[in-house]
Amino acid sequence: MIIFLNILIMVALLAVLVTLILGFVNMARGGEGAPGRSNILMRYRVGIQFAAIMLMVLGFITKGAMTG
Repeated sequence: MIIFLNILIMVALLAVLVTLILGFVNMARGGEGAPGRSNILMRYRVGIQFAAIMLMVLGFITKGAMTG
């Protein structure tokens, strides 16, 4: 269980990093539709960050319950 949760946390953190980089690339490119895409990417990033934090909290709770 713990190993699976650790893998999920790492995947979520990588997804946050990817969306952050995509946001930087979009901002650097600019263009007509850039503000809209930046807004969408920011919403995705915030949602993924929330999921990553919840997975970390679940990991702390699970680890604490297993150690007693």
